Amino acid sequence: MSPLLQSHACGSWFTPSDGEPLLDATTGEEVARISSRGLDFAAMTDHARRVGGPAIRALTFHERALKLKELAKHLSADKDDLYALSLRTGATPRDGMVDIDGGFGTLFSYASKGTRELPNDTIVLDGGHEALGKGGTFVGQHVYTSRLGVAVQINAFNFPVWGMLEKLAPAFLAGLPSIVKPASQTAYLTQAVVRRIVDSGILPEGSLQLICGSAGDLLAHLGEQDSVAFTGSAHTAAILRQHPSVMYGGVRLGVEADSLNCSILGPDVTVDDPEFDLFVKGVVTEMTVKAGQKCTAIRRAIVPSGIADAVIEALSTRLAKTTVGNPASDGVRMGALASLAQREEVRKAVESLRASADVVYGDPDRVTVVGADAERGAFMSPVLLRAHEGATEVHDVEPFGPVSTVITYDSVDEAIELAAHGRGSLVGSLVTHDPSVARSVVLGLAPWHGRILILDRDDAGESTGHGSPLPMLVHGGPGRAGGGEELGGIRGVLHHMQRTALQGSPDMITAVSGRWTTGATRNDDEVHPFRKSLAELRVGDTIRSATREVSLADIDHFAEFTGDTFYAHTDPEAAAANPLFGGIVAHGYLVVSLAAGLFVEPNPGPVLANFGVDNLRFRTPVKAGDTIAVTLTVKQVTPRTTADYGEVRWDAVVTNQHEAPVATYDVLTLVAKTWPT
Repeated sequence: MSPLLQSHACGSWFTPSDGEPLLDATTGEEVARISSRGLDFAAMTDHARRVGGPAIRALTFHERALKLKELAKHLSADKDDLYALSLRTGATPRDGMVDIDGGFGTLFSYASKGTRELPNDTIVLDGGHEALGKGGTFVGQHVYTSRLGVAVQINAFNFPVWGMLEKLAPAFLAGLPSIVKPASQTAYLTQAVVRRIVDSGILPEGSLQLICGSAGDLLAHLGEQDSVAFTGSAHTAAILRQHPSVMYGGVRLGVEADSLNCSILGPDVTVDDPEFDLFVKGVVTEMTVKAGQKCTAIRRAIVPSGIADAVIEALSTRLAKTTVGNPASDGVRMGALASLAQREEVRKAVESLRASADVVYGDPDRVTVVGADAERGAFMSPVLLRAHEGATEVHDVEPFGPVSTVITYDSVDEAIELAAHGRGSLVGSLVTHDPSVARSVVLGLAPWHGRILILDRDDAGESTGHGSPLPMLVHGGPGRAGGGEELGGIRGVLHHMQRTALQGSPDMITAVSGRWTTGATRNDDEVHPFRKSLAELRVGDTIRSATREVSLADIDHFAEFTGDTFYAHTDPEAAAANPLFGGIVAHGYLVVSLAAGLFVEPNPGPVLANFGVDNLRFRTPVKAGDTIAVTLTVKQVTPRTTADYGEVRWDAVVTNQHEAPVATYDVLTLVAKTWPT
């Protein structure tokens, strides 16, 4: 008898008394049995909120990111057992790499972004402060803080590893514990990864719980601070949208649903162009990777009418080289669908499409397979159709398998209109080498797509392809694709957090936000701030420099030395004629350079390096004979968890003899955490 899949709930593994069988997609043999009967969903949500959430939120963003990196390394160290299980889902080794290594890569990506783009803190500032009063004593600041709930995942069967980890990573960075409910067909692979995560002890207790089987009444125990991320059919999404917890209870629901993605071959492409081959390869790849069971797969290939026959011939030739069979067998390029039931669903979808399209390659009911029984396993031939003129089914029916339909167009506007008939997609692609075509088509497609790939000979070598979501880009789409956004770099993290507008005095906003705000108290000290280590520096520490006159000789020397002989610095008559200057003025970069000389402390000390300047603005021209001074204030201190130094952001204001700002900017330095006294 096959093993019962265990759920992980409230810190321990739960074994049901019995369950429904899960079959090997290739052989039809029983892999495991699954059931969630007996799970206490109320206790799981309570455990997540009471134990997991506080433990995660006690960590800074950098500490959470380091946990993700450690976890990614741990999972990547030994993947053989996971690949073996992946074969049982019908996935080839190449398919497994997309799912398994793609999931681990997403953890690495979010770990990197968390340390580079988020503060070593538990609060995120959204932009700069807003002046709310004329006197500068009342200001506003938007901030992001962690919500106090749980992130529930309801995932699809096609990516049992990546589907979980691409949701887990941003939720964990945002401070939320996760409850994962994988699709039953492939839950045994998800469970294997969760077991490794739990056994590693890397994540705090309560960070991750797993439901193998039905979600039962889980949603009934969710409330205003909780969220649900769903990937699956539009039908199930509609049911979730009508759940009382979503409609009336304030639960946030993110949906990634059916998506009739398209790829458009530009009207400029001929059969002899490299773009022609790129298009054909892209369509076939999306039909056969994961046996076409990808939410981003190309369902509609939109091509110019005059080249349609050549496209179909090229696609058919390439599809004929696709060996279908046991994914463990050498030379097999496409494995089985996830289940016999899934194959039946795809066959029904093809039958619906045949009402207004002709099958031009493959047979949905018959296929020759290698190394397996074609009927015991969920095997299916790749199927290519050609739509009749005016066909509508192709824009409404999604065959979630190795199926794509060629649709013809006669103008760019018609191609755009055909793409829009899909009513919203996760991704569209355009294969063209004509920039004007690219702009026209993209502007037409953008309102209907979450992501658009523009593919040509120049980017093909590095392109990850039409169907590959990337951690740093939005994964989601409008309309029938669900209207949600997963991933998207730090956007995916902030999506889980609460944005709040703070209002108060500069001192109060500084105290709450951890970043010095214009108008807040400055801490003047006899000790130069550059002599203070990171441990000694405080937000608001300030140095007010001596003054320096900017002479005509300084301006002339800078012009000669740098070669910057712009007329405003070298031609008195032309400079005087310019109403912005009214005479010779100093170079902006000369002013900034002289300012550095005014505030720098030249001796070796805790300040290790200046690594940049942000937000530089030249406010008022500096003329020969003007006097400048600098006020430099510690604006933000960010320790680096894995280094013996941190980053310090300084607010710099250069003023003239009238105390008018002539330049404002942020100076960025690396400062040692400690320094001998």
